[in-house]
Amino acid sequence: MLKINEIYYSIQGEGSKVGLPCVFVRLTFCNLRCTYCDTEYAFYEGKDFSIEEIIQEVRKYNCSFVELTGGEPLVQEESLGLMKQLADSGFEVLLETSGSLPIKNIDLRVKIIMDLKTPSSGMLKKNMYENIGCLKKNDEVKFVIGSREDYLWSKDIIEKYTLNNKTEILFSVVFGKLLPVELVNWILEDKLNVRFQLQLHKFIWKPEERGV
Repeated sequence: MLKINEIYYSIQGEGSKVGLPCVFVRLTFCNLRCTYCDTEYAFYEGKDFSIEEIIQEVRKYNCSFVELTGGEPLVQEESLGLMKQLADSGFEVLLETSGSLPIKNIDLRVKIIMDLKTPSSGMLKKNMYENIGCLKKNDEVKFVIGSREDYLWSKDIIEKYTLNNKTEILFSVVFGKLLPVELVNWILEDKLNVRFQLQLHKFIWKPEERGV
């Protein structure tokens, strides 16, 4: 059994799949407490579902694109089985993870979006950098940036781990804390090979709205 916070149909708000219709499976629980967290309601709220019940619910939306998010999906070990069975069932599967828990046992068919925690998150010490060696070329690493310090730290990590040779890199701002134009200007000034992104769903709907 897995504890699920919500299952809903929306558009992908971030990453290389931005704008595409997607079914989101939000799992309950998180091992982190980021200062800018926008899904605190997923820390504890949820109902128990079997893997079969989850897949049955996902099928109702007639969409082949599914993302596991949270919270932190990998807190529940059964999420590994869920991802495998979703892939076995013909779904294109994405996983949004903080990178604070091992990713080495994730089914290779799953596209991983790993959110390395920047200094302003307050969770810097939770980053499990050995996960970088498990990333595939079509996976993505995301940096959520709330300050100049975060930006410079992210640049150093990209260089230290030669991330540009390993996977796609995403930069986004902490919503409401750093102006998008500031981050864009830094990227352009330094000619960084990264993809700037906005959380599209927060511009379509109210930023605090659930199920979108």
